[in-house]
Amino acid sequence: MTIEKADLDQMQSNYKAAVDEWVTAIRLEEALASANHSVAEIDKWEAAANREEEARNQAKAAKQAYESALRQEFVDF
Repeated sequence: MTIEKADLDQMQSNYKAAVDEWVTAIRLEEALASANHSVAEIDKWEAAANREEEARNQAKAAKQAYESALRQEFVDF
């Protein structure tokens, strides 16, 4: 089954965007880990950790979709 180049380009773009979002989430969590010691900051840090995990899962799903399409196109002929 042939996959259109435009579809592969879109999957690659989706993956890159998801990784960028993940990196942003990691940096936010890191910034909060270095903040003041207070209950409010702990709550923000925990929320940032949850966002990081969600962004990680989205990046991994986008990678899997893109990688599967590449394998289908170039390996499974």
